[in-house]
Amino acid sequence: MARSSTRPNSEPARPVPRLYVLVPAAAGESAVAAQAEALRQAARETDIAAVLMRTRQDSASATLQPLLDACHAVGAAGLVEGNAALAAAMGADGAHLEGATALKAAAATLHPHGIAGAGGLRSKHDAMTAAEGGADYVMFGEPDAEGRRPPFEATLERTQWWAQLFEPPCVGYARTLEEVEALVEAGADFIAVDSLIFEHPHEGARALAARLAATGDAS
Repeated sequence: MARSSTRPNSEPARPVPRLYVLVPAAAGESAVAAQAEALRQAARETDIAAVLMRTRQDSASATLQPLLDACHAVGAAGLVEGNAALAAAMGADGAHLEGATALKAAAATLHPHGIAGAGGLRSKHDAMTAAEGGADYVMFGEPDAEGRRPPFEATLERTQWWAQLFEPPCVGYARTLEEVEALVEAGADFIAVDSLIFEHPHEGARALAARLAATGDAS
């Protein structure tokens, strides 16, 4: 992924965004195994580019390994939330860090071969600082550990702003299919989803694929 800070003045039309799946933190091997199977089912219906494995304090590489195996089986990059050392230990494809400071501290560990993503960006300045610090992508609007997220209007505005001006890819979080459509229109490179996949893996993934295909046909 390119790390130039700004986009060229003229560029070809953007491709249809790909999916970035947020996996809720789970307790126990059986819960993780169920999530891994849900990913495999969803990938039969739609293209998944990346998967973020959200962790608990007691998460270990052995516990998360079934998820990483599922990521690689479906051709998706497997990223670990907030822990570059754990990502390296389990052979993950990278890590997702909260905030520009954490991103900068971990980037040297992850680069040049791993992905260093930045989320938890509370301002436009934070997003620009993360990009300057080597972020391979920035994420807007993702929920925290308690499920709280910024107002969707703010996520949409920042996604549109970023897509118009900056080169590193941006990920916008959507909780509904209507939000997916809005983020596609705003120019998101990736759409992050969680419950849309995990509540009903087959049906949810099929609905996402149909919605993305429709927006691609319309562009």
